[in-house]
Amino acid sequence: MPTSHITQFLLEATIAEDAGQPLGLDCLYGLYTSWCLLHHIRPLEDLHFRSALEKHGVEPGNIRRRITGPAATDYILASFPATH
Repeated sequence: MPTSHITQFLLEATIAEDAGQPLGLDCLYGLYTSWCLLHHIRPLEDLHFRSALEKHGVEPGNIRRRITGPAATDYILASFPATH
């Protein structure tokens, strides 16, 4: 793979931010799967995703990033559907 899709995901769907609470790994994985869906990419399995994050300098237990962009919108709407 010439350019890692994880690199592209981190650039398009997150913003590095050192303030506030760390982003949970479950949230980041949910965002990642939304991003993959939007880009027609088969997502990595959870364990492989965690390993790829570490290779990209993202510590799974201390994710100092904020979600952004269309994948964030998709993830939020999918995670918190409107109640009737």
